Amino acid sequence: MIDAPGSLTPLRYAPFRWLVAGRTVSVFGSSIAPIALGFAVLDLTGSVSDLGVIVGARALATLVFVLAGGVIADRIPRQLAMVTAGTLAAVTQAVVAALIITGTGTVPLLVALAFANGMAGALAIPAAAALLPQTVPPPVRQQANGISRLSFTSGMVGGSAAGGVLVALAGPGWGLAVNAATFAAAAVCFSLVRPAATQDANAPGRRVLREMREGWTEFVSHSWLVGVVGASVVINAVFYGALMVLGPAVADQTIGRSAWGLVLAAWAAGMAVGAVIAMRLRVRRLLLAGVAGMVLIVPLILSLALVPQVLTLLVAAALLAGTGFGQFGVAWETTMQENIPSDKLARVYSYDLLGSLVAMPAGQVAAGPVAESVGTRTALLCAAGILALTVGAMVAHTGIRRVEHRPVTSPADE
Repeated sequence: MIDAPGSLTPLRYAPFRWLVAGRTVSVFGSSIAPIALGFAVLDLTGSVSDLGVIVGARALATLVFVLAGGVIADRIPRQLAMVTAGTLAAVTQAVVAALIITGTGTVPLLVALAFANGMAGALAIPAAAALLPQTVPPPVRQQANGISRLSFTSGMVGGSAAGGVLVALAGPGWGLAVNAATFAAAAVCFSLVRPAATQDANAPGRRVLREMREGWTEFVSHSWLVGVVGASVVINAVFYGALMVLGPAVADQTIGRSAWGLVLAAWAAGMAVGAVIAMRLRVRRLLLAGVAGMVLIVPLILSLALVPQVLTLLVAAALLAGTGFGQFGVAWETTMQENIPSDKLARVYSYDLLGSLVAMPAGQVAAGPVAESVGTRTALLCAAGILALTVGAMVAHTGIRRVEHRPVTSPADE
């Protein structure tokens, strides 16, 4: 056991406060966007396929450019990368909102704007993850990661709730306009972040491919890193395919759509609970504790397979699953920040993100055909078994078991 600073200590540091404020505002608006865009496209064309193409264009852009985004975030000041990304996202979303409000939008225009918005995301996500450890002293990074996760989840829950109301009262175009405004506000917040510098301003410029190779070399040099990311690819594909594709289908036949919304809300609330727990966790093997806690996602998938009509059990299982995700996220980010050189952190994060971006849509695409082939219940039971085995493999991984949490115990030790 080790001592840890107070959970709210990171909020004493202005750069961290501005970073968290910007990310919270941004995710609040980003949670409005899927609701508003979905109804906007359906109002415009009435085609679910068109909506899929537009959403897919954004995901494709993020996937294509995320590695370059990691290189850029390691090459220039990371707050500048986030300001640039926030500004680009605000402009593109404002144009989308104007097209929807005026009724002049077309599918090709919306696809192009979604692609540009995805490029902004590819730049912002690795920059944000790598910027956080620059905003607080090492002794409080674990607590800072917890607060960041907590604020992120709160913004997601609040934005999802606000999005439904806003679209119903004012229309989807105005929902997208609010999203554009949140991106602009986030860019202002990021411009006020004054972190410690990690990039060498006098270093000669290097080719992007070379820097990508350096990031890859750093990534594969840590067996625990490769092990967790490899397992996460499987977990993200299986869990999100089961929850986001098979879950609604099961809910339609049992508890109903409104009750399914309650289950998802419990999952989001659980992520906040997990972040709070992880902020105060005082263990030497923080990463091991984090991956072991991911076993909490299994009961939710088992409940969907075995007792989908019992809402209380589904809500409780969803709360546990969110808790597992939340505590793992803090442990993971803290461990990366402690063990990856700061000047390579964004590039390493981008490889981690790439695995998630590939895995989640792949799992969601595959879930339906698998369920049609073997039956939904069997597919869910198989998913629960795969998740349990994958978590077990992480716990048994020698590299993961050996990683020690190395907190700095006082500012004098920085």
